[in-house]
Amino acid sequence: MPNLARRRLVVLLALLVSAAACAPRTAPAAPAARAEPSLSIAEFGELTQRLSEPGGFFASDNLVSNETSYLHVLGAMQALGVTGGAYVGVGPDQNFSYIAAIRPEIVFLIDIRRDNLLQHLLYKAVFEMARNRLEYLCLMTGKPVPGRLEKWDQTDIAQILAWVDSTKSDPQLMQQTLTRVRQTVLRYGHTLNESDLANLQRIHVAFFEWGLETRYSNRGRLSGYPTWRQLILETDLEGNRGNYLATEARFQYLKSLQRRNLMIPVTGDLGGPHALAAVGREIAARGLHISAFYTSNVEQYLMQGPGFASFAETVTQLPRNENSVFIRSYFRGRHPLQVPGHSSTQLLERFESFVRETVDSGGYRTHYELVTKNVLPLRR
Repeated sequence: MPNLARRRLVVLLALLVSAAACAPRTAPAAPAARAEPSLSIAEFGELTQRLSEPGGFFASDNLVSNETSYLHVLGAMQALGVTGGAYVGVGPDQNFSYIAAIRPEIVFLIDIRRDNLLQHLLYKAVFEMARNRLEYLCLMTGKPVPGRLEKWDQTDIAQILAWVDSTKSDPQLMQQTLTRVRQTVLRYGHTLNESDLANLQRIHVAFFEWGLETRYSNRGRLSGYPTWRQLILETDLEGNRGNYLATEARFQYLKSLQRRNLMIPVTGDLGGPHALAAVGREIAARGLHISAFYTSNVEQYLMQGPGFASFAETVTQLPRNENSVFIRSYFRGRHPLQVPGHSSTQLLERFESFVRETVDSGGYRTHYELVTKNVLPLRR
């Protein structure tokens, strides 16, 4: 190559390198935001009906819990690493406090009483309508919403309850809320007859009539059971308030799950042939495990007949990991873990110990053996 041509080539290459170095660099594309998992409202309704069994009878009216000890397991669950996955539980809103602590990806609320399913549809509608904790309580009890509602977001729950207690309920406002709830629930894709809708209204009206004095009822007996107010203000073993209404962040997390249709109410007998097993298959199909299964004291009743053997067999097939736990409640007399001042005792057992006992050791022979043999310590 002639010297002139070689010099021109060198100059051209130098200019190209310089231009490349001076050219503005394009910033790397930001990773796409991970979409929050959700179900459509049609999927929500279909899932509830596909997993459910016909409703059964239970004597008590569980508008709220009767377990003042329900928060005593929170510290132990945190220490055990019980988090994420799927949550399964029986009964009404005590589940919400466990869910807010565990933060599962999906929730299945299974109970033999169809009224429990209706009550959870009521909760779903009220969560959807409420902007914060105070408005949630106002919608449940027929109270007018104060001005500048957002200023209550950081207010201590005791002050919020004091405001609700001191504010008069409005029957006309409650009637408007009942209409809104009915219209909202009818969008959820469930087959509800007039009896269902009447029971939905009966449950809501009970909160309007009793407010924060609403209690668990067993065959019409109310005395001796904690009020909704008392349950909201209960603490864990370290003295921390752990109810789902104790902080706005917990409430908003639950509101998000409800908005994304990931809290699925199911009617079913834990010892029955279909519902619990179907819930387990649904969780496994999503690649998840059960993080916590709140059974309250249902196993006590299952042990009075053949239901417990069926329940235990189903549990061996449920998806789990080494941190999966049962949350139980015990009421019959004294228990080694009973906390003074509480008539109930909250208990934890690992899934794996239950399965080993069931498969290798012939199972639990009595209810007291179930609630004492493999229980985990609750104090850190």
